[in-house]
Amino acid sequence: MNSLKVKKIIEEALLEDLGMGDITTESIIPEDREASAIFIVKEDGVIAGLSIAELSIHTLDPKSIFTYLKKDGAHVQAGEEIAKVSGSARGILSSERVALNFLQRMSGIATMASKMANMVRPYGVMVADTRKTTPNLRILEKYAVSVGGAFNHRYGLDDAALIKDNHIKVAGGIGPAVKSLGEKISHTMKIEVEVETLEDVMEAIESRVDIIMLDNMSIEEMKEAVKLINGRAIVEASGGIRRENIVEVAKTGVDYISIGGLTHSAPALDISLEVLT
Repeated sequence: MNSLKVKKIIEEALLEDLGMGDITTESIIPEDREASAIFIVKEDGVIAGLSIAELSIHTLDPKSIFTYLKKDGAHVQAGEEIAKVSGSARGILSSERVALNFLQRMSGIATMASKMANMVRPYGVMVADTRKTTPNLRILEKYAVSVGGAFNHRYGLDDAALIKDNHIKVAGGIGPAVKSLGEKISHTMKIEVEVETLEDVMEAIESRVDIIMLDNMSIEEMKEAVKLINGRAIVEASGGIRRENIVEVAKTGVDYISIGGLTHSAPALDISLEVLT
């Protein structure tokens, strides 16, 4: 992760929460009081974001000591201790919510990504995320996806070429859109196109695209599309894919399954911070 971007995200989160200052903590806790605390998971899952929790606390108390008891990517069970921190009591208490918000959110994403990836691994299919992320938190959420064992799709609009349905409508078809794009991008960049029908699949094949995304197709349509493509392009399935149907999608023979829900619908993992002294 880009450390400068991450630092800015954490600072903005702390500014949002602190405002003019932590009224409760600063009124109760002496400035020189020190304390130690421990992070405990309350449910089974996969941990992601420990370094973000550390930086959140360290930003308010640079002298704090953060001890990792688990690493990002670790599969943990309810009741396990994952990290300890010691330092300024004010610093720990005032950064607690921000540290937990990041840690819980990222661990929830990693947990869902791990579950989805494991479900389709026997079929040789890889699970990927999308750009359906929380504004300004994409760097953290995509990191959490990778920690969970899934893959990152394009990070933004500038690092991969993906022709979607609205591009096709404006351009007048898949063929014209691919031709125009191919004339402007580097020969080292692959072209992916989103298709909704078997007719679209044939047009994408004829346009010699590198990746064909089957968008919101039925299981039977996906099976037929994979047969038509016959190894001439990488096949990605997307749209409406959940835990309930992901295995059936994987069985169609696609290469990748992209799921926006990895980032926009993952429930936070229940984690608490308990002061010891």
